[in-house]
Amino acid sequence: MRHRPAKLAAVFTATLIALTPFSAAGRPGGVTVFAAASLAGTLDEVADAFALETGIVVTVSYAGTSSLARQIEFGAPADIFVSADVAWMDYLEDGGFIVLESRIDLLGNQLVLVAPAENMPTADANVAALILGGVGPSKLLAMANVEAVPAGRYCKAALETLGIWAEVAPFVAQTDNVRTALAFVARGEAPLGIVYATDAVAEPRVAIVATFDPSLHPAIIYPAAIVAGASDAEAAAFFAYLAGPEAGAVFAARGFLRPGAE
Repeated sequence: MRHRPAKLAAVFTATLIALTPFSAAGRPGGVTVFAAASLAGTLDEVADAFALETGIVVTVSYAGTSSLARQIEFGAPADIFVSADVAWMDYLEDGGFIVLESRIDLLGNQLVLVAPAENMPTADANVAALILGGVGPSKLLAMANVEAVPAGRYCKAALETLGIWAEVAPFVAQTDNVRTALAFVARGEAPLGIVYATDAVAEPRVAIVATFDPSLHPAIIYPAAIVAGASDAEAAAFFAYLAGPEAGAVFAARGFLRPGAE
């Protein structure tokens, strides 16, 4: 089933008024990738390996998926887009902003509950009990924005399935992307947070308290596609590399899944 973020687009209406359209003719040399914030670090490693092998420079711009999608809609000079969910890629596909034939489901991920490593609560198999016991007026639960950011929507869906969203919602600290939520926990500003497993592994100041059962939320899929107008051979070459074994080994080492993997 297709998921179109019509409701999500309204969140950015005020921001878009201030945006200046970009010119596709102004694309810089090399390959420019717009990628979800949760890929920071991992995709840099892939890009560096590709550059060493081919001599082609790859520049990656990271932000929340929704923000990047709207930038592409307004003509930002991106060659490849890697989204953190299906809905925003559907949005661009419906608008004719990606090369439909190029679209693939590149990666998967998992949601985990994290706490500061130096102040980790006692492990409990019941993730709902851990959350309810760890939040309150002065103890916030950090997560990405539940209306606009894919990670936030996955989090809200999981908490709704667990039947605790209404109780937890007043104590949720929503952030512009999942890496910011992770930083809140790493700095001790929130005792608990919900992030992707790959983010937690990359941050030594946090510890994973529990992993959410994938059945609690929609499947976490990172679709990728070539942006319409980016028809040169360099973009096509890097896109093929992303789906290949060399990049796959890097993604696996950082904890990302291939779609369909358990």
